[in-house]
Amino acid sequence: MKAVTFGLTVTPSDPYAVLVKKWRYFDELGFDSIWHCDHLLRPNNPTYPLFEGWTLLAAIAAETSRIRMGTLVTSNVLRHPALLAQEAITVDHVSGGRLEFGIGCGWFEEEHERFGIPLFEPGPRVDRFSEAMEIIDPLMRGETVSYEGDHYRLSEARLRPRPVQSPRPPFTLAAHRPRMMRIAARFADRWTSSGTLEEMGERSRFLDEECERIGRNPAEIIRSFRAGPSNPTCRGLPDLWSSLGAFSQVTGAITEAGADEIIMDQPRPDQYRTVERIASRFFGLS
Repeated sequence: MKAVTFGLTVTPSDPYAVLVKKWRYFDELGFDSIWHCDHLLRPNNPTYPLFEGWTLLAAIAAETSRIRMGTLVTSNVLRHPALLAQEAITVDHVSGGRLEFGIGCGWFEEEHERFGIPLFEPGPRVDRFSEAMEIIDPLMRGETVSYEGDHYRLSEARLRPRPVQSPRPPFTLAAHRPRMMRIAARFADRWTSSGTLEEMGERSRFLDEECERIGRNPAEIIRSFRAGPSNPTCRGLPDLWSSLGAFSQVTGAITEAGADEIIMDQPRPDQYRTVERIASRFFGLS
């Protein structure tokens, strides 16, 4: 199996003290990155509590020492792109340069209906996303930005301080369909999606073709696949936290489909002993 990195999603619904223990535990085990969602309601169960994504990233940054962190992914329609860029720069400083900047165009209709925040139709939503990336990228590089788009306008806007990471924190773009994939080809350092292994492979090849069309080296973009019992990528595969063999089987299958990184659903507490054995075998820090 080729060398891959391993990330972990941690749903921000537990009490804060419990989340801190989880973050520190997974940091110490040697996971490469930790991620959570960016929603006002928890999509799989809107009655559950859910902390806000970017303030919680700042907390993870302050409570950990090594692990990288990000949202999988930030919803562009919840914030103005300049505000989001400033939040990201702040977290990059709090973390000492460990931020992974994850962003997508937004999708969860129920939270928009309940809170009265426009989601927009798919076409205009992608248009807004494209404009947002044209703003966020130069702002986070420290440039002065004037922009006149259909959805956003900036006049000699500049953010200080600059991020710790240079030229900016890495961008993780969520993209599933051609228009979003083309935006990912322009801006992404990491591409993430969800679907079966076959679908992920097809999208990855499309991304290669689009990079070549615009003159970018496809190898510059990390291919990040999700893994977990509820994810179609793992359809027909065992629970990867059930044993060393299951972890090897699941991660091997995903790697063969083209992944450079595997981001996994968090294990249950009763699986922690197996997780520690997996970490000792595969991560090399325990």
